[in-house]
Amino acid sequence: MSANSAASTAKISAALGSMEQGSVVSEVAERLLGYFTSGDIAVGTRLPAERQLAASLGVGRSAVREALAALEILGIVIVRPGSGTYLRDGISELLPRTLSWGLMLGAPRTRELVELRGGLEVQAVQLAALRITDEALDRMEANLATMESSLDDLAAFVEADAAFHREIAEASGNQVLQELLQSIRSLLRIWVDRALTEKGHAAAALGEHWEIFRALQSRDEAAVTGAMRAHMDTASRRLLAGFDADHTGS
Repeated sequence: MSANSAASTAKISAALGSMEQGSVVSEVAERLLGYFTSGDIAVGTRLPAERQLAASLGVGRSAVREALAALEILGIVIVRPGSGTYLRDGISELLPRTLSWGLMLGAPRTRELVELRGGLEVQAVQLAALRITDEALDRMEANLATMESSLDDLAAFVEADAAFHREIAEASGNQVLQELLQSIRSLLRIWVDRALTEKGHAAAALGEHWEIFRALQSRDEAAVTGAMRAHMDTASRRLLAGFDADHTGS
């Protein structure tokens, strides 16, 4: 390690300070995010190794690893295999305000994110009912076909499910709404992946998506509202069941 790199590592470790034992991953992520967006560290800086960050914060390496993974998903850091983890350029000054709540992934904020996602998905589909194109509907029908053929491949099913919802958000014509939904989906992704744990869950979700699709085909705002609310209700219950099982069993 060069003298400059060693000095940078020491500066970051000192600035972060230590945390009490037992701190959760979200607190580690918040501490890192707060420092990365403080202006005291230059973009492109290589971060200290996980073991050094863990020692500085007084937490286990697994907590640091999971926190960095969350920050990578959010575009805060970039991992270069064989080289290390670096602070990404172009971080918005608004990021701490807009995402600080989202980084606290434990209860009750996970539940709050699920509630918010439900409301935004309903709003998106209401706008989409007025604005969706035939081309977008064709793509959504293809997503449904992929979901139907992937009932035994839940990873592929989840990807097609996400693509279906992205089409709705894009068809809403509201860029802010679209980006908010994408951020929330990213933050909840680990629980979304765990929500569909068996073929029966996927088959039920597929039926809910077909109801939404048919209502959109008819451009029926009342029908799409009811269909999406019903889907969000059951999808949220499935997601939170996985979340509760993980947290009560840990």
